[in-house]
Amino acid sequence: MKRIEGGVCAAKGYKAGGIHCGIRKNKDKNDLSLIVSDVPASAAAVYTTNLVKGAPLLVTKQHLENGKAQAIVCNSGNANTCNADGIEIAQQMAQLTGQALGVDKSDVVVASTGVIGQPLDITPIAQGLPSLASSLNDSGSTQAAYGIMTTDTVKKEVAVEFTLGGKPCRLGGIAKGSGMIHPNMATMLVFLTSDAAISPAMLQKALSGDVADTFNMISIDGDTSTNDMVVLLANGLAGNEEITAEGNDFAIFMQALNTVTVALCRMIAGDGEGATKLLECRVTNAATLETAKTVAKSVICSSLLKAAMFGADANWGRVLCAIGYSGAKVDVNKIDVAFSSAKGTIAVCQSGAGLPFSEEKAKEILLETEIEILVDLHDGTQSSTAWGCDLTYDYVRINGDYRT
Repeated sequence: MKRIEGGVCAAKGYKAGGIHCGIRKNKDKNDLSLIVSDVPASAAAVYTTNLVKGAPLLVTKQHLENGKAQAIVCNSGNANTCNADGIEIAQQMAQLTGQALGVDKSDVVVASTGVIGQPLDITPIAQGLPSLASSLNDSGSTQAAYGIMTTDTVKKEVAVEFTLGGKPCRLGGIAKGSGMIHPNMATMLVFLTSDAAISPAMLQKALSGDVADTFNMISIDGDTSTNDMVVLLANGLAGNEEITAEGNDFAIFMQALNTVTVALCRMIAGDGEGATKLLECRVTNAATLETAKTVAKSVICSSLLKAAMFGADANWGRVLCAIGYSGAKVDVNKIDVAFSSAKGTIAVCQSGAGLPFSEEKAKEILLETEIEILVDLHDGTQSSTAWGCDLTYDYVRINGDYRT
Protein backbone atom coordinates (compact mmCIF):
# COMPACT_ATOMS: atom_id res chain seq x y z
CA MET A 1 0.00 0.00 0.00
CA LYS A 2 1.76 3.16 -1.21
CA ARG A 3 0.60 6.76 -0.85
CA ILE A 4 0.65 8.61 -4.18
CA GLU A 5 -0.41 11.96 -5.59
CA GLY A 6 -3.44 12.63 -7.74
CA GLY A 7 -6.53 12.52 -5.54
CA VAL A 8 -9.60 11.52 -7.53
CA CYS A 9 -7.53 11.53 -10.74
CA ALA A 10 -4.91 9.08 -9.48
CA ALA A 11 -6.83 6.05 -10.79
CA LYS A 12 -6.98 5.25 -14.53
CA GLY A 13 -9.76 6.82 -16.54
CA TYR A 14 -10.76 9.75 -14.34
CA LYS A 15 -10.70 13.47 -15.07
CA ALA A 16 -11.77 16.33 -12.83
CA GLY A 17 -11.94 20.09 -12.60
CA GLY A 18 -13.35 23.03 -10.73
CA ILE A 19 -14.28 26.60 -11.59
CA HIS A 20 -15.95 29.71 -10.18
CA CYS A 21 -19.30 29.95 -11.95
CA GLY A 22 -20.92 32.68 -9.84
CA ILE A 23 -22.78 30.95 -7.01
CA ARG A 24 -20.36 32.36 -4.44
CA LYS A 25 -19.65 36.07 -4.24
CA ASN A 26 -15.90 35.62 -3.91
CA LYS A 27 -14.64 35.18 -7.48
CA ASP A 28 -11.36 33.76 -6.20
CA LYS A 29 -13.12 30.64 -4.86
CA ASN A 30 -14.23 27.73 -7.01
CA ASP A 31 -17.89 26.86 -6.54
CA LEU A 32 -18.56 24.15 -9.13
CA SER A 33 -16.71 20.84 -9.42
CA LEU A 34 -16.91 17.88 -11.77
CA ILE A 35 -15.43 14.36 -11.62
CA VAL A 36 -15.86 12.05 -14.62
CA SER A 37 -14.95 8.46 -15.43
CA ASP A 38 -14.12 7.57 -19.04
CA VAL A 39 -16.50 4.62 -18.76
CA PRO A 40 -19.55 3.81 -16.62
CA ALA A 41 -18.43 2.69 -13.16
CA SER A 42 -19.76 0.63 -10.29
CA ALA A 43 -21.10 3.11 -7.74
CA ALA A 44 -21.86 3.05 -4.02
CA ALA A 45 -22.96 5.74 -1.60
CA VAL A 46 -23.83 6.35 2.03
CA TYR A 47 -26.07 9.24 3.01
CA THR A 48 -26.82 11.51 5.96
CA THR A 49 -29.13 10.13 8.65
CA ASN A 50 -30.72 13.56 9.13
CA LEU A 51 -34.46 13.39 8.35
CA VAL A 52 -34.08 16.73 6.57
CA LYS A 53 -32.18 15.82 3.41
CA GLY A 54 -30.93 18.05 0.63
CA ALA A 55 -32.61 17.64 -2.76
CA PRO A 56 -29.38 16.46 -4.42
CA LEU A 57 -29.26 13.41 -2.13
CA LEU A 58 -32.77 12.38 -3.11
CA VAL A 59 -31.94 12.66 -6.82
CA THR A 60 -28.63 10.85 -6.37
CA LYS A 61 -30.23 7.95 -4.47
CA GLN A 62 -32.62 7.49 -7.38
CA HIS A 63 -29.80 7.61 -9.93
CA LEU A 64 -27.71 5.03 -8.07
CA GLU A 65 -30.45 2.43 -7.74
CA ASN A 66 -28.79 0.46 -10.56
CA GLY A 67 -25.35 0.65 -8.90
CA LYS A 68 -23.81 2.60 -11.80
CA ALA A 69 -22.59 6.16 -12.38
CA GLN A 70 -20.13 8.00 -14.58
CA ALA A 71 -19.96 11.56 -13.26
CA ILE A 72 -20.20 13.59 -10.06
CA VAL A 73 -21.22 17.26 -10.13
CA CYS A 74 -21.10 19.37 -7.00
CA ASN A 75 -21.64 23.04 -6.21
CA SER A 76 -20.63 24.91 -3.07
CA GLY A 77 -22.13 28.07 -1.60
CA ASN A 78 -25.72 26.78 -1.54
CA ALA A 79 -27.03 23.52 -0.07
CA ASN A 80 -30.20 23.34 -2.21
CA THR A 81 -32.02 22.13 0.89
CA CYS A 82 -35.55 23.02 2.06
CA ASN A 83 -36.29 24.70 -1.28
CA ALA A 84 -39.66 24.29 -2.99
CA ASP A 85 -37.95 23.72 -6.35
CA GLY A 86 -34.96 21.82 -4.95
CA ILE A 87 -35.66 18.51 -6.71
CA GLU A 88 -36.20 20.28 -10.02
CA ILE A 89 -32.90 22.19 -9.65
CA ALA A 90 -30.98 19.01 -8.74
CA GLN A 91 -32.50 17.21 -11.72
CA GLN A 92 -31.52 20.10 -13.97
CA MET A 93 -27.95 19.91 -12.66
CA ALA A 94 -27.84 16.24 -13.66
CA GLN A 95 -29.37 16.92 -17.06
CA LEU A 96 -27.04 19.82 -17.85
CA THR A 97 -24.03 17.78 -16.74
CA GLY A 98 -25.11 14.85 -18.87
CA GLN A 99 -25.51 17.12 -21.89
CA ALA A 100 -22.09 18.70 -21.37
CA LEU A 101 -20.41 15.29 -21.09
CA GLY A 102 -22.50 13.23 -23.49
CA VAL A 103 -23.64 10.81 -20.79
CA ASP A 104 -27.09 9.87 -19.53
CA LYS A 105 -28.39 12.15 -16.77
CA SER A 106 -29.22 9.09 -14.67
CA ASP A 107 -25.49 8.32 -14.51
CA VAL A 108 -24.75 11.65 -12.80
CA VAL A 109 -24.31 11.99 -9.03
CA VAL A 110 -25.48 15.40 -7.81
CA ALA A 111 -24.24 17.12 -4.64
CA SER A 112 -24.54 20.57 -3.11
CA THR A 113 -23.10 22.18 0.01
CA GLY A 114 -23.51 25.55 1.66
CA VAL A 115 -26.31 27.59 3.21
CA ILE A 116 -29.62 25.82 3.89
CA GLY A 117 -32.94 27.35 2.84
CA GLN A 118 -31.65 29.69 0.14
CA PRO A 119 -32.99 29.24 -3.42
CA LEU A 120 -30.35 27.95 -5.84
CA ASP A 121 -30.31 29.70 -9.20
CA ILE A 122 -29.50 27.23 -11.97
CA THR A 123 -28.31 30.00 -14.31
CA PRO A 124 -24.64 30.22 -13.23
CA ILE A 125 -24.41 26.42 -13.18
CA ALA A 126 -25.89 26.16 -16.67
CA GLN A 127 -23.51 28.83 -17.94
CA GLY A 128 -20.46 27.33 -16.25
CA LEU A 129 -20.87 23.62 -17.02
CA PRO A 130 -19.78 23.71 -20.71
CA SER A 131 -16.48 25.43 -19.89
CA LEU A 132 -15.96 23.20 -16.85
CA ALA A 133 -16.54 20.09 -18.95
CA SER A 134 -14.07 21.26 -21.58
CA SER A 135 -11.44 21.99 -18.92
CA LEU A 136 -11.51 18.50 -17.37
CA ASN A 137 -8.09 16.87 -17.15
CA ASP A 138 -6.29 14.06 -15.37
CA SER A 139 -4.60 16.48 -12.97
CA GLY A 140 -7.75 18.37 -12.01
CA SER A 141 -8.35 16.80 -8.60
CA THR A 142 -7.04 19.82 -6.70
CA GLN A 143 -9.33 22.24 -8.53
CA ALA A 144 -12.27 19.94 -7.85
CA ALA A 145 -11.27 19.74 -4.18
CA TYR A 146 -11.28 23.54 -3.94
CA GLY A 147 -14.67 23.70 -5.62
CA ILE A 148 -16.46 21.71 -2.90
CA MET A 149 -15.03 23.69 0.04
CA THR A 150 -17.18 25.96 2.24
CA THR A 151 -15.63 27.00 5.56
CA ASP A 152 -12.73 24.59 4.99
CA THR A 153 -9.34 26.27 5.23
CA VAL A 154 -7.36 23.58 3.37
CA LYS A 155 -8.08 21.20 0.50
CA LYS A 156 -8.41 17.54 1.37
CA GLU A 157 -7.20 14.92 -1.11
CA VAL A 158 -5.31 11.63 -0.89
CA ALA A 159 -4.62 8.54 -3.00
CA VAL A 160 -2.99 5.12 -2.70
CA GLU A 161 -1.67 2.44 -5.04
CA PHE A 162 -2.12 -1.30 -4.38
CA THR A 163 -2.11 -4.61 -6.25
CA LEU A 164 -4.99 -6.98 -7.05
CA GLY A 165 -4.18 -10.22 -8.87
CA GLY A 166 -0.88 -8.83 -10.09
CA LYS A 167 -2.54 -5.69 -11.52
CA PRO A 168 -1.62 -2.26 -10.10
CA CYS A 169 -4.75 -0.49 -8.87
CA ARG A 170 -5.36 2.95 -7.44
CA LEU A 171 -7.92 4.56 -5.15
CA GLY A 172 -8.13 8.24 -4.32
CA GLY A 173 -10.47 10.80 -2.90
CA ILE A 174 -11.29 14.38 -2.07
CA ALA A 175 -13.40 15.66 0.80
CA LYS A 176 -14.94 18.76 2.28
CA GLY A 177 -15.89 19.15 5.89
CA SER A 178 -15.24 21.69 8.59
CA GLY A 179 -18.49 22.30 10.48
CA MET A 180 -21.90 20.64 10.95
CA ILE A 181 -20.08 17.33 11.32
CA HIS A 182 -21.28 14.65 13.67
CA PRO A 183 -22.02 10.91 13.43
CA ASN A 184 -23.81 9.10 11.99
CA MET A 185 -23.14 8.88 8.31
CA ALA A 186 -22.77 10.85 6.36
CA THR A 187 -21.59 14.12 7.77
CA MET A 188 -19.50 15.65 5.01
CA LEU A 189 -18.94 15.36 1.26
CA VAL A 190 -16.45 12.70 0.22
CA PHE A 191 -15.88 11.60 -3.37
CA LEU A 192 -13.77 8.48 -3.94
CA THR A 193 -12.61 6.94 -7.21
CA SER A 194 -10.86 3.68 -8.09
CA ASP A 195 -9.85 1.80 -11.23
CA ALA A 196 -10.33 -1.58 -9.55
CA ALA A 197 -12.93 -3.95 -10.96
CA ILE A 198 -15.51 -4.69 -8.28
CA SER A 199 -19.24 -5.38 -8.51
CA PRO A 200 -21.71 -2.73 -7.32
CA ALA A 201 -22.90 -5.02 -4.51
CA MET A 202 -19.39 -5.61 -3.17
CA LEU A 203 -18.51 -1.94 -3.60
CA GLN A 204 -21.49 -0.98 -1.44
CA LYS A 205 -20.51 -3.65 1.10
CA ALA A 206 -16.98 -2.22 1.24
CA LEU A 207 -18.12 1.39 1.64
CA SER A 208 -20.84 0.69 4.21
CA GLY A 209 -18.46 -1.44 6.23
CA ASP A 210 -15.70 1.15 6.17
CA VAL A 211 -17.67 4.26 7.15
CA ALA A 212 -18.79 2.63 10.40
CA ASP A 213 -15.23 2.89 11.68
CA THR A 214 -14.10 6.04 9.86
CA PHE A 215 -16.47 8.86 8.92
CA ASN A 216 -18.99 7.76 11.55
CA MET A 217 -16.28 8.30 14.16
CA ILE A 218 -15.77 12.02 13.49
CA SER A 219 -17.44 14.84 15.38
CA ILE A 220 -16.68 18.54 15.08
CA ASP A 221 -19.68 20.19 16.68
CA GLY A 222 -22.47 17.68 17.33
CA ASP A 223 -24.57 18.75 14.32
CA THR A 224 -25.36 16.18 11.63
CA SER A 225 -25.58 17.79 8.20
CA THR A 226 -28.62 17.66 5.92
CA ASN A 227 -26.74 17.30 2.65
CA ASP A 228 -23.69 15.26 2.90
CA MET A 229 -22.69 11.87 1.62
CA VAL A 230 -19.84 9.61 0.59
CA VAL A 231 -19.76 8.36 -3.00
CA LEU A 232 -17.36 5.70 -4.34
CA LEU A 233 -16.86 4.92 -8.04
CA ALA A 234 -14.85 1.97 -9.41
CA ASN A 235 -14.52 1.78 -13.20
CA GLY A 236 -12.53 -1.48 -13.58
CA LEU A 237 -9.89 -0.05 -15.93
CA ALA A 238 -7.06 -1.53 -13.85
CA GLY A 239 -7.90 -4.86 -15.46
CA ASN A 240 -8.00 -7.05 -12.35
CA GLU A 241 -10.46 -9.92 -12.12
CA GLU A 242 -13.73 -8.43 -10.88
CA ILE A 243 -14.30 -8.76 -7.16
CA THR A 244 -17.70 -10.39 -6.71
CA ALA A 245 -17.33 -11.97 -3.27
CA GLU A 246 -15.33 -11.70 -0.08
CA GLY A 247 -11.78 -13.03 -0.18
CA ASN A 248 -8.18 -11.87 -0.33
CA ASP A 249 -8.73 -9.32 -3.11
CA PHE A 250 -11.73 -7.84 -1.30
CA ALA A 251 -9.66 -7.58 1.90
CA ILE A 252 -6.90 -5.75 0.01
CA PHE A 253 -9.44 -3.38 -1.54
CA MET A 254 -10.89 -2.72 1.92
CA GLN A 255 -7.42 -1.94 3.24
CA ALA A 256 -6.83 0.55 0.43
CA LEU A 257 -10.21 2.16 1.03
CA ASN A 258 -9.57 2.41 4.76
CA THR A 259 -6.14 3.96 4.22
CA VAL A 260 -7.71 6.73 2.16
CA THR A 261 -10.74 7.28 4.39
CA VAL A 262 -8.74 7.41 7.64
CA ALA A 263 -6.42 10.00 6.07
CA LEU A 264 -9.44 12.08 5.01
CA CYS A 265 -10.99 11.69 8.50
CA ARG A 266 -7.88 13.17 10.07
CA MET A 267 -7.85 16.03 7.56
CA ILE A 268 -11.52 16.83 8.19
CA ALA A 269 -11.21 16.69 11.97
CA GLY A 270 -8.04 18.77 11.98
CA ASP A 271 -9.75 21.43 9.86
CA GLY A 272 -12.82 21.80 12.08
CA GLU A 273 -14.26 25.28 12.12
CA GLY A 274 -11.97 27.48 14.19
CA ALA A 275 -9.90 24.47 15.24
CA THR A 276 -6.28 24.67 16.29
CA LYS A 277 -5.80 20.99 17.16
CA LEU A 278 -6.67 17.55 15.84
CA LEU A 279 -7.93 15.28 18.62
CA GLU A 280 -7.75 11.50 18.35
CA CYS A 281 -9.32 9.35 21.06
CA ARG A 282 -8.05 5.78 21.07
CA VAL A 283 -9.97 3.36 23.28
CA THR A 284 -8.38 -0.03 23.97
CA ASN A 285 -9.22 -3.22 25.85
CA ALA A 286 -13.00 -2.80 25.74
CA ALA A 287 -15.36 -5.70 26.34
CA THR A 288 -17.07 -5.18 22.96
CA LEU A 289 -16.45 -3.16 19.80
CA GLU A 290 -19.68 -1.25 20.40
CA THR A 291 -18.45 -0.24 23.87
CA ALA A 292 -15.13 0.95 22.45
CA LYS A 293 -16.87 3.01 19.75
CA THR A 294 -19.42 4.49 22.16
CA VAL A 295 -16.71 5.58 24.60
CA ALA A 296 -14.46 7.04 21.89
CA LYS A 297 -17.34 9.00 20.36
CA SER A 298 -18.52 10.32 23.70
CA VAL A 299 -15.06 11.59 24.64
CA ILE A 300 -14.46 13.25 21.29
CA CYS A 301 -17.92 14.89 21.37
CA SER A 302 -17.51 16.46 24.82
CA SER A 303 -17.62 20.25 24.47
CA LEU A 304 -15.96 20.65 27.87
CA LEU A 305 -13.08 18.38 26.90
CA LYS A 306 -12.73 20.11 23.53
CA ALA A 307 -12.51 23.46 25.34
CA ALA A 308 -9.91 22.07 27.75
CA MET A 309 -7.79 20.87 24.83
CA PHE A 310 -7.97 24.34 23.30
CA GLY A 311 -6.56 25.72 26.54
CA ALA A 312 -3.95 22.92 26.83
CA ASP A 313 -5.50 22.02 30.18
CA ALA A 314 -5.03 18.36 31.21
CA ASN A 315 -8.50 18.20 32.74
CA TRP A 316 -8.77 14.41 32.62
CA GLY A 317 -11.92 14.44 34.76
CA ARG A 318 -13.80 15.55 31.66
CA VAL A 319 -12.71 12.36 29.91
CA LEU A 320 -14.10 10.25 32.77
CA CYS A 321 -17.25 12.34 32.81
CA ALA A 322 -17.85 11.76 29.09
CA ILE A 323 -17.31 8.03 29.51
CA GLY A 324 -19.70 7.99 32.44
CA TYR A 325 -22.63 9.49 30.53
CA SER A 326 -21.90 7.64 27.27
CA GLY A 327 -24.24 4.78 28.13
CA ALA A 328 -21.46 2.23 27.67
CA LYS A 329 -21.19 -0.54 30.24
CA VAL A 330 -17.73 -0.04 31.74
CA ASP A 331 -16.10 -0.51 35.12
CA VAL A 332 -15.03 3.02 36.05
CA ASN A 333 -12.60 1.62 38.59
CA LYS A 334 -10.51 0.05 35.82
CA ILE A 335 -10.13 3.05 33.51
CA ASP A 336 -6.69 4.49 32.69
CA VAL A 337 -6.27 7.79 30.82
CA ALA A 338 -3.20 9.38 29.26
CA PHE A 339 -2.52 12.33 26.94
CA SER A 340 0.03 12.02 24.15
CA SER A 341 1.55 14.12 21.38
CA ALA A 342 4.86 14.62 19.58
CA LYS A 343 6.17 16.00 22.90
CA GLY A 344 5.59 12.73 24.76
CA THR A 345 2.97 10.86 26.78
CA ILE A 346 1.72 11.57 30.29
CA ALA A 347 -0.50 9.29 32.40
CA VAL A 348 -3.12 11.29 34.31
CA CYS A 349 -5.57 8.66 35.60
CA GLN A 350 -5.18 5.05 36.73
CA SER A 351 -7.94 2.70 37.83
CA GLY A 352 -10.44 5.54 37.75
CA ALA A 353 -8.43 7.81 40.06
CA GLY A 354 -6.06 10.69 39.45
CA LEU A 355 -2.29 10.32 39.32
CA PRO A 356 0.23 12.94 40.37
CA PHE A 357 1.71 14.47 37.20
CA SER A 358 3.63 17.52 36.06
CA GLU A 359 1.24 20.23 34.91
CA GLU A 360 4.12 21.84 33.02
CA LYS A 361 4.86 18.64 31.10
CA ALA A 362 1.15 18.10 30.43
CA LYS A 363 0.79 21.60 29.01
CA GLU A 364 3.83 21.09 26.80
CA ILE A 365 2.21 17.93 25.42
CA LEU A 366 -1.19 19.56 24.92
CA LEU A 367 0.18 22.63 23.16
CA GLU A 368 0.91 20.47 20.10
CA THR A 369 -1.44 20.53 17.08
CA GLU A 370 -2.17 16.78 17.19
CA ILE A 371 -3.29 15.30 20.52
CA GLU A 372 -4.04 11.68 21.39
CA ILE A 373 -6.42 10.88 24.23
CA LEU A 374 -5.62 7.33 25.31
CA VAL A 375 -8.30 5.40 27.21
CA ASP A 376 -7.67 1.86 28.46
CA LEU A 377 -10.80 0.15 29.81
CA HIS A 378 -9.01 -3.03 30.99
CA ASP A 379 -12.11 -5.07 30.26
CA GLY A 380 -11.50 -7.00 27.02
CA THR A 381 -9.67 -6.92 23.69
CA GLN A 382 -11.69 -4.56 21.45
CA SER A 383 -10.53 -1.12 20.36
CA SER A 384 -11.78 1.91 18.43
CA THR A 385 -10.64 5.37 17.39
CA ALA A 386 -12.59 8.63 17.00
CA TRP A 387 -11.49 12.00 15.67
CA GLY A 388 -12.43 15.57 16.50
CA CYS A 389 -10.95 18.96 17.26
CA ASP A 390 -10.75 21.57 19.97
CA LEU A 391 -13.49 24.12 20.57
CA THR A 392 -12.30 27.68 20.10
CA TYR A 393 -13.53 31.26 20.12
CA ASP A 394 -13.40 31.22 16.32
CA TYR A 395 -16.04 28.49 16.08
CA VAL A 396 -18.63 30.90 17.47
CA ARG A 397 -17.35 33.74 15.29
CA ILE A 398 -17.60 31.65 12.11
CA ASN A 399 -21.10 30.37 12.86
CA GLY A 400 -22.44 33.60 14.30
CA ASP A 401 -22.81 35.09 10.82
CA TYR A 402 -22.46 32.07 8.52
CA ARG A 403 -25.66 32.80 6.58
CA THR A 404 -25.28 36.56 6.28
